[in-house]
Amino acid sequence: MKTTNDFDCVKMMRDIRDKVNSEIVKMDSAQIIEYFRKKSEEYKSKYGQPEIKSHT
Repeated sequence: MKTTNDFDCVKMMRDIRDKVNSEIVKMDSAQIIEYFRKKSEEYKSKYGQPEIKSHT
């Protein structure tokens, strides 16, 4: 089977990591925690709370 998909998940992960690192590089610990809290809230408001499914 031949695929033509050019999506590279490793490159995407590295690009995202580099972007976040460039945004937090000069922050102190409290600012970094606030950054991730704010980004988490933005994600939840944009995509909603993830549904957790029980395996029991």
